Amino acid sequence: MSELKRVKIVVSGVVQGVFFRSTAAERANIIGAVGWAKNMPDGTVEIAAEGSGKQLDELIEWCRRGPPLARVLSVDVKWEKPTGEFDAFNIAH
Repeated sequence: MSELKRVKIVVSGVVQGVFFRSTAAERANIIGAVGWAKNMPDGTVEIAAEGSGKQLDELIEWCRRGPPLARVLSVDVKWEKPTGEFDAFNIAH
C-alpha cells in the first residue's frame, strides 16, 4: 500500500446547501479515502482526509468542481501529518 498522507481542504464559494458534503463523501468512498467533511460557520466546507497521494489528489481535483449546484471560488489545500484516526469518510456536524 502507498504511504498514508493527510490533507485539510477548505472550499469556499457557494458550497453549503448544495450537497457538497454528501457528494464529497460519495467521491471519497469511491476512491477509498477516509476522513470527514463539515460545514463551517463562515460558509466554507472543510474536509480532512487521509489516503494515498493519488487518492487525495483526486479528491482535491473533485473539490475544485464540486457537485453541480456548487460554485467553487477557491480551494485551500494544506498537507498535514497523517494520524490514521479514520476508518471511513463521514459527514461531520
